[in-house]
Amino acid sequence: MRIIGHRGARGEAPENTLAGFQYIHALGIHAVEFDVRQLKDDELIIMHDDNFLRTTGIDQALYDLNSTELEAYNQANIWMDWDTQITPTLTQTLNIIHDFEHIEVEVKAVATKIEAEKLVLALQKQLQGFEQTTVITSFDLKIHQALEQQKSSFKRGLLIEEDIKELAIEQALQLGCCHIGWMNQLATDEMIQATQKAGLSMSVWTVNDIQRAKQLQKLGIDGLITDFPKMMLENLHP
Repeated sequence: MRIIGHRGARGEAPENTLAGFQYIHALGIHAVEFDVRQLKDDELIIMHDDNFLRTTGIDQALYDLNSTELEAYNQANIWMDWDTQITPTLTQTLNIIHDFEHIEVEVKAVATKIEAEKLVLALQKQLQGFEQTTVITSFDLKIHQALEQQKSSFKRGLLIEEDIKELAIEQALQLGCCHIGWMNQLATDEMIQATQKAGLSMSVWTVNDIQRAKQLQKLGIDGLITDFPKMMLENLHP
């Protein structure tokens, strides 16, 4: 079972930041999950929310800004022992994680099919060379449909946070996915076994309890997405 840093290592470092990615790299954990959005000037950036309030303390809608306007927002605002962290671009992030063995790129939902097509086109271009290590994931079916339409060479994963059980597996297969990202609360023994039987790889998010992690390890899941990768590294046996 692979330990995957959630948004870098959001329980141990500022989330979705270059410092967070450098942090897990230094730990020797070369597997990461992070979020991608596209700004109005088409730049791909790494950020979970569509507003800066939670992470920077400033109430500012993300999509009102260009990439040249990000410097005013410190993503390490609540992290007193960390230097200022500007919202990183995908390119900057890939420079740090170029030698990672597993990358889960979650594409956040978009409003229209046209936006989905434009985003995934830019995403695949920037991810060239990372095809063997990257899984592009999303909850948004428009993203999956755009990837399928563009005959993407990247592995794809369907993210599941609703209790649709076997329908999720069926939907993932119909979309051409090879992976499912299960919300922890939905990852029952039954669903894990059904996912494995369908030939799909899987990660489970977000797991921050050591006993739960050990249980999932015994069940043979592929990836454990956690806010506390250092803690998991210290408590889980290979």
